[in-house]
Amino acid sequence: YYAVTLDDSKIDVECTATERVGFHHYTFSKTEDAAVILDLKHRDEVLMSSLQWEDSVTISGMRLSKGWAQQQYVYFVMTFSKPFREMGIWQDDKQAIQGLTSIDNAKNLKAYFTFDLAPSADIFVKVAISPVSIEGAKKNLQAELPAWDFSGIKQSAEKKWNEELGRIEVKDQDKDKMTVFYTALYHTAIVPNLNMDVDRHYRGMDGQIHTADGFDYYSVFSLWDTYRATHPLYTIIDRKRTLDYIKTFLAMYREGGRLPVWELASNETNCMIGYHSIPVIVDAYMKGIRGFDTVLALEAMKKSANWNHFGLPAYRRNGMIAVEDEHESVSKTLEYAYDDWCIAM
Repeated sequence: YYAVTLDDSKIDVECTATERVGFHHYTFSKTEDAAVILDLKHRDEVLMSSLQWEDSVTISGMRLSKGWAQQQYVYFVMTFSKPFREMGIWQDDKQAIQGLTSIDNAKNLKAYFTFDLAPSADIFVKVAISPVSIEGAKKNLQAELPAWDFSGIKQSAEKKWNEELGRIEVKDQDKDKMTVFYTALYHTAIVPNLNMDVDRHYRGMDGQIHTADGFDYYSVFSLWDTYRATHPLYTIIDRKRTLDYIKTFLAMYREGGRLPVWELASNETNCMIGYHSIPVIVDAYMKGIRGFDTVLALEAMKKSANWNHFGLPAYRRNGMIAVEDEHESVSKTLEYAYDDWCIAM
């Protein structure tokens, strides 16, 4: 749950969420001038976006962008608690066009919606997202947030987070220490993110739509950052998700040809060094988490070690990387040596 007051317009904002749907609550101070703006240009480079007017309270669309991930798909459906009085679309920052029911293949789209707030100054907005399709976003919305009970969803989200934070119970009279500990534990639960629809469809590393059979598909694996301590923690406090992560790795290998290094939105970003899916898999296996295809895992790990990039040919040839071979030569030698030791184990 998050709340803030916008100083310039004196609008109170509250936000909560389910797994795949955001729930907004806006309380306006000026009931004669109430509007919501949707900005699909904001943030990274937009490759393509679209908007569709579906009915007096519903908008849908998509956004394909290029940033850290080369192709990041977000499909969405937005439903307002009140019919909008007026809707307009800006394309390429030109004067807003009224009366459009859809617009496709655009790179700079913004829209506005005005509302008659009588008798209430409140507007609620449900925003469901999907990596797959608008239809997937609609299914997510219907499955997770069919009603308009904001306080109920907020309480449900609090309960879910308390269950996550309850994986470790710490007692201390010092509230500051408690705050530090549980904030850190909260940080471990922000990512990886669930990245599939309620019907189990997801967009794979090959850009195609697949079905997660017997596991949940996740995204945002910053493995150089997390293999040392965060993933070993998961093997103790969250064994179910650990298995899901490994099955996600193997799906990424089947569909993309390699284990993830630093994956985002089913894209390999090639950020950081090493191939640290391997110690995550091996650590879990050593601790008895073995409900995955171990033959496929060994094949995938060996392929990662034999890739012809980032100094690996020199490393295999000489047992180390010289400064003349590759930048970050010492770091890469150490990281590769550790990952290869994991394969050997």
